[in-house]
Amino acid sequence: MAESNEISSVPTKEKNKWWKPLVKYGIPLVITLGLCYLLFTSVNLHEMMHIIRTECDFRWIAAGLALSILSHVIRAMRWQIQLYALDVKPPLYITILSIFGTYAVNLIFPRLGEFWRTGYISARQNAPFSTVFGSMVCDRLSDTITVLLMLFAALLLARPQIMGYLQQNPQMYDTIKELIASPWTWIAIPALILLLWFLWKYSPENKVVKAVKGLFAGIWQGFAVIGKMKGKGKWLVLTLLLWGCYFFQLYLAFFAFPATAMVVERYGISAVFVCFVLSSLSMGVPSNGGIGPYQWALVFGLSMYAAGIPELTKEYSTAFANMVLWCNTLLLILLGLITFVSIAIDKHYTKKINPQNES
Repeated sequence: MAESNEISSVPTKEKNKWWKPLVKYGIPLVITLGLCYLLFTSVNLHEMMHIIRTECDFRWIAAGLALSILSHVIRAMRWQIQLYALDVKPPLYITILSIFGTYAVNLIFPRLGEFWRTGYISARQNAPFSTVFGSMVCDRLSDTITVLLMLFAALLLARPQIMGYLQQNPQMYDTIKELIASPWTWIAIPALILLLWFLWKYSPENKVVKAVKGLFAGIWQGFAVIGKMKGKGKWLVLTLLLWGCYFFQLYLAFFAFPATAMVVERYGISAVFVCFVLSSLSMGVPSNGGIGPYQWALVFGLSMYAAGIPELTKEYSTAFANMVLWCNTLLLILLGLITFVSIAIDKHYTKKINPQNES
């Protein structure tokens, strides 16, 4: 009887699993399509395409794409330092391929790219998946911390533009002002902190608490590796170079269009920095390769500087944001194709020199 109950429970478990990939990959797709729909239905598409055809200087876009490729190589070099500290030693070209492949996979299956590169490196180097995964989490977490630090800097730099934008949108300004002034806000925040502390201290077996504790334990372990590993200085330099490449890729793109170049001339490099931080934050929104959130972030960033530049209409900002993203997406597709062909060649070569590995 017990055996029949066990057998009957298997289909139920399998049935309960079908919706997980649907949620995991369906929600990002809905967000991507929904934000693109809202973006494209709120602008004049003919005018947007006319701006791209007549005003875009593709040489600046191409220069930015060259920096994009360099940033992927630098990310691979940085990750390799962490892998070496864990005694996982892939050749640099393999690590570079894993980064190229990550971004290509994320275009189709958001967030799966990180798991793919972990699996690829662990399988090729015969290394434990958990070890490689921990280094990947640390790699991504360092990006999160970098973006948060840049956000604080951007809020300070763009304070006049943010206030000006809010004053031009009085309804939004009044809502934020009322929220800050409301006593309920100042009651709710301490109450939430107290509740979280209570759960953390007195409900250690709670699933959510255990998951959060496990996450923090993994984070701490990952940073402990950085603290102890050889090449910490090189790792920090590569981090600065990585984010420098990301920033200057967007900076160069601003000169591809006359109106966005005018933003740099009038407001300086800080305007590009604010748009860069907003676009970096948008990558945290679950979507296919940032498509949708990225354009909205750039359009919003440019809108804060549009008051002094009449040419910078919503159609113009959307043309700029789409051009930057479209070209970068095409590059990722091309790099993805090169990656998976190279991996197939590498597997064939490895089997030839190590026939015992062939299963």
